[in-house]
Amino acid sequence: MSTYRSSQTGRLAPSHPVGTSMRPAPPPYTPVHAAAPPPMPKSRRVGRAGRVGRRAAALLVLPYVVLLFVGGLVPVGYAVVKSLQNESETGFGGLSSYQRVVADLRFAETFGNVALTLAIWLPLMLVGVVGLALLVDASSGRFGAAMRFVYYLPGALAGVANFMLWLFLLDPGQSPIKFLWDGFGYRTLNEVAQPGNLPYILAAMLFFQGAGTWVVVLGGGLNSIPDELLEAARLDGAGAWGVAWRVKLPMIRPWLGYLTLLNLAYGFQLFLEPQVLSQVTHGLIAPQWTPNQLSFSYAYQILDTPMAAAMSVILLAITLGVGLLVVRRSGLFDDER
Repeated sequence: MSTYRSSQTGRLAPSHPVGTSMRPAPPPYTPVHAAAPPPMPKSRRVGRAGRVGRRAAALLVLPYVVLLFVGGLVPVGYAVVKSLQNESETGFGGLSSYQRVVADLRFAETFGNVALTLAIWLPLMLVGVVGLALLVDASSGRFGAAMRFVYYLPGALAGVANFMLWLFLLDPGQSPIKFLWDGFGYRTLNEVAQPGNLPYILAAMLFFQGAGTWVVVLGGGLNSIPDELLEAARLDGAGAWGVAWRVKLPMIRPWLGYLTLLNLAYGFQLFLEPQVLSQVTHGLIAPQWTPNQLSFSYAYQILDTPMAAAMSVILLAITLGVGLLVVRRSGLFDDER
């Protein structure tokens, strides 16, 4: 192939042989791919994600629903049906079992005992647990973590083990706080555990057993408070007391409602502590000191199952009523904090 000099540019350009035509170079080869499917509409993607989320949530909730049905709804339904039978359990008795329970002189007395115990225990629990939780929250580093663990240890004890420990504390002959009982003039366990002292003893037992667990729970609530909020309060001139009273306490109000709710429910169901104390003191404490003990005596002493069921239903209704009041007052399930 020869070359010639272009008259316009003065550069050498290739010359094509005679008889050949000039054809444009073919375009570079590009592979042909299958056309991509159109994007899925956003509403369809959201709908599919929502269905997957609902299925996952249902799968997680299912075990709880099964346990609630087996351990909660079925026994409640059985108790309601049983309470409507007559004394001989041979037919429908209407509300006669409820009438006989309410007419029992011990009925009001048992609720009075529980109310007195709760009046001592709940304020002690709220003030003590909140104070300990604030102190632990203010203690940074390993010391705070160690104190949180120390407070939790009593709650790790089983109910019976905790009660056995308290038996040693209450017995002036073996107690490490013998000097305290000597100051009150008590020489024997029966003198310490007399009926007039029982609400205070139970309040101390329950506080010792449950305070550490609630310190951990409230500690989680305190840790969830944003640092920016606390720093803003300090910049506004609030001291440690002002931050705790005006910022931290309002922010953990739902946790305080949760504490009150569960402890109220536990208080109404008191059974183990007064029952065993009654046996240890050889009947010095009445064996029907709480509503649960009275229901137990109906079922296993006078063998009147409808009355025991009626007492259980009444106790459930009162507990639910008080619990709903606490939930509404505390804003436990409110979305806004």
